[in-house]
Amino acid sequence: MAKHNVTVFRTYPLEAGQKIRIEGGPRAGDWEVVAVGEKNLTLRCPISGREFEWARFVYAAPEDRADEEWPQADE
Repeated sequence: MAKHNVTVFRTYPLEAGQKIRIEGGPRAGDWEVVAVGEKNLTLRCPISGREFEWARFVYAAPEDRADEEWPQADE
């Protein structure tokens, strides 16, 4: 069998209560994880307080940052 360079994606093990930042894409911004189910994920906007439930999605390269301002001020 031929060998190739393969990019592997894994679902990041999010937990309720985590504060996250998504950089890029239609969901970009700061979010609080409200609930994590088998198939769905509920996120809350820290500014408006609105909650959104989406199908779980993957993070190619999650990065944990210490002492990060959250929510981030608009630039």
